[in-house]
Amino acid sequence: MNIDMIEAAAARAQGHVRRTPLLHSPLLDDVAGRRVLVKAECLQHTGSFKFRGAWAALSAMSKGRGVIAFSSGNHAQGVALAARMHGVPSVIVMPSNAPAMKIANTRAYGAEVVLYDRNSESREEIGDRLASERGLTMIRPYDEPQVIAGQGTCGLEIAEQAAELGVMEADVIACCGGGGLTSGIALALEGSKLRVRPAEPQGFDDMARSLVAGERLGNAPAQSICDAIVTPKPGELTFPILQRLAGPGLVVSDDEALQAMALAFRHLKIVIEPGGAVALAAGLFRQIDSDTVIVTASGGNVDADMFTRALAAH
Repeated sequence: MNIDMIEAAAARAQGHVRRTPLLHSPLLDDVAGRRVLVKAECLQHTGSFKFRGAWAALSAMSKGRGVIAFSSGNHAQGVALAARMHGVPSVIVMPSNAPAMKIANTRAYGAEVVLYDRNSESREEIGDRLASERGLTMIRPYDEPQVIAGQGTCGLEIAEQAAELGVMEADVIACCGGGGLTSGIALALEGSKLRVRPAEPQGFDDMARSLVAGERLGNAPAQSICDAIVTPKPGELTFPILQRLAGPGLVVSDDEALQAMALAFRHLKIVIEPGGAVALAAGLFRQIDSDTVIVTASGGNVDADMFTRALAAH
C-alpha cells in the first residue's frame, strides 16, 4: 500500500465519486473549545465513504461472474451501486439485524441480499462459499488494498481542503471499524502535519487497545448502536499501517454519538448515523491538544427511529 495506489484510485474516481465538503460551524467550536472541521462523507453516493473503496475496487479488479461482499450496510450499499454502475451482478451477505433502511437500499441498488445471524453464523464462511460456488469476486470491506486506496482518496481531499483554509497542522479523527478509512487517510496524509487518530464506540475499541498493546486484539461480547463500525478486531492489512502512522485512539459512548448526531443536524444541517458520528463526538467531547481537529462524518444511513431518538435525547 502506498500513495501511488491512492492517487491512481483518485484518478479512476473522477466523474464518479463526489468531492464531499469540509464543513464548519462556530457553534460546534464553542462546544469543543477548539476549531472543528467536518468532512461530510454522509453526503457521498450511497450515504457513506464506503462508495469510494467500492468504486476503487470494482474499477481495478477482475469481476468474474459478478462480485460479492459482506457488510452490515454501508459497504453493502457501496458495492451494490458500484457493481450496478459497472454492469455486473452483486451478492451481499448482511446480518439479519442490520438497519432496515440499509438492507432495503442494498436491494434497491440491484444486489441480491443474503441474510445471516451474526451471533451464530460466520459472514466470512458464507461469503467464501458463495464466491466459490458462483465464481464471484470477493470485495472485502477493509482488508483489501484497492478498498483501502479508495478510502484514501478522502484523505487527499482533506489535505487539499485543509490547505485551502490555511490549516496545515491538526488531528484528523476518523470513525474506525476494521480500519479501512482510517488507514487509507493515514497513508494519504503521511509526511504532513495532519495526524490521523481512530475513533471507536465503547465496547468496540479494539483498534485503540491494539495500538497500545502492539498487537491485534479482539472485542469481548458487547452491544452498541454504532452498527457500522462494530467489527471483531482490526484488519490484518490496516493495523500495521495505523501502528506506523496513527496517533492514540479515542473512545466515545453511544450517548455521546447520539449527542454528536443532534449537534451536527442542528448546526451543520447534515444527517449522521451513530457509527458515522463517533469521530465528531471524540472531537467535541475528548481532551485533545490540537487547536484544530478535522473529523469524518463517515455515514448518514440511519433509520428514522434512531435519528428521532438522537434528536429527542439532545
